[in-house]
Amino acid sequence: MTHIAILGITGRAGSRIATELLQRGHTITGIARDVSKATAQPGLSLQAADATDANALATLLQGHDVVVSSTRFVGGIDAATLISAARQAGVKRIVVVGGAGSLEVAPGKALIDSPEFPEIYKAEASGGRAFLQALRAEGELDWTFISPSALFEPGPRTGRFRLGGDQLLVDADGQSHISMEDYAIALADEIDTPRHSRSRFTVGY
Repeated sequence: MTHIAILGITGRAGSRIATELLQRGHTITGIARDVSKATAQPGLSLQAADATDANALATLLQGHDVVVSSTRFVGGIDAATLISAARQAGVKRIVVVGGAGSLEVAPGKALIDSPEFPEIYKAEASGGRAFLQALRAEGELDWTFISPSALFEPGPRTGRFRLGGDQLLVDADGQSHISMEDYAIALADEIDTPRHSRSRFTVGY
């Protein structure tokens, strides 16, 4: 049994990640500004907090083995705050729900830099890229940044998907997509059996 803290427990991805991890027998502390939106489940305790306050967050993270950050990059926790809180709390492992924008679509060219990338998503994608860069510059913690495919929405839990590195995954029809349910499986697998220490990987069909 692993004690895991999830930041952004009430979000679409965070709630599905919690469900997957709880089904595997882990204990979860769910943290969000408003935890009234979270669904009560056995093994889940809820803490209302502002995750952007490093000192307050550090107090809540004490005693956990892993912290999963599932907040938005714009208006959510930034890398410096998360790293500081984890260090203060003695949490050795960080797993971050990343974005697809920083994935490569050609050598040296990120998805966010392609002409067709929607302007509405650029701020969030830029935040995700900066978060990843900060983790890569961090010298102590064991971190993993998991990028979904371009289309990341609720959907079926199939258990059938591919893992990749820094390149955007595209299926035979030219689509880049992953359900949040299957993404949650990949994230939980990484916690149960770490294979991507201090690195980023991606999940897609």
